[in-house]
Amino acid sequence: MSDLLINLTGWSGALLLLLAYFLVSNRKLNGDSLTYQLLNLIGSLCLLLNAYHFGAWPSVSVNAVWIGIALLTVSKSRAGNKKEE
Repeated sequence: MSDLLINLTGWSGALLLLLAYFLVSNRKLNGDSLTYQLLNLIGSLCLLLNAYHFGAWPSVSVNAVWIGIALLTVSKSRAGNKKEE
């Protein structure tokens, strides 16, 4: 992939994470909502790809954990919804 595409991916990820934070901070989304978790998941994935490409290993690690937290929260939320059915 070209550096330009990788950089655009990284900036997109940063914007998604900032948007998620802004929406939760202004009570437009709940912290456990699927939308919030997906914004975090996709944003972190984009940043992880960018960090990996440029060898920024601390950022790769942080974003991998961030993705794991989002996946765990989505998984718990889906399991809770199945119990209600």
